[in-house]
Amino acid sequence: QVQLVEAGGGSVQAGGSLRLSCAASGRRFSDYTMGWFRQAPGKEREFVAGINWNGRSTSYADSVKGRFTISRDNAKKTEYLQMNSLKPEDTAVYYCAADLTYRTVVAGRPGYWGQGTQVTVSS
Repeated sequence: QVQLVEAGGGSVQAGGSLRLSCAASGRRFSDYTMGWFRQAPGKEREFVAGINWNGRSTSYADSVKGRFTISRDNAKKTEYLQMNSLKPEDTAVYYCAADLTYRTVVAGRPGYWGQGTQVTVSS
């Protein structure tokens, strides 16, 4: 198993940047595909980005392509989400997620979740 803890959320004005991090503990971090999801008020949770075990394969939701960058540091057992050019519609609780298979994360069905961190973007 793996335990996930997010950090780095907060409030920012439109056009600003934030960097989220997700620290993992438990089973070897490099075994896992990692991902980020978000849930806005009144909406379903949605996939934001995913990254495979060695960082060479990434996927993004169309709504964040070109603005968000997912990365990972296996030595530090941490994944990151760099969010630039933030928009009010990016306001949501952001969740770190993990699973042993890439397809499962990208399909929105990871087996492990963090507790979430709030990101608020004001206009």
